[in-house]
Amino acid sequence: MTSRLRELIQQLGEAIHESVIESEQIAGVVQDIRKHGFDVLLMLEATIGLNELSATTDEQSEDGAEDGAAGEFTQNDLHFLRSLLISVEGDHDEDSDEK
Repeated sequence: MTSRLRELIQQLGEAIHESVIESEQIAGVVQDIRKHGFDVLLMLEATIGLNELSATTDEQSEDGAEDGAAGEFTQNDLHFLRSLLISVEGDHDEDSDEK
């Protein structure tokens, strides 16, 4: 990972932090909780995943966006969806073959 990429990831983290701090909706809910006699400690965790794109992937993404096509799910996509307990039609997980 290059130092420039690390810097960009750091900037993304700071942008997320600033968005939460400046959110009027979050501030309003926190204020309502305080009115009920509680102090609020808000801790958020963000996971940032990076996948290096190849020239072929970039072209496919652009074509899919123009056509409005969703395209195929990558293994990372499927893993993420499974972690949220979302199944995808046609996805054959190793565990489902055993059942």
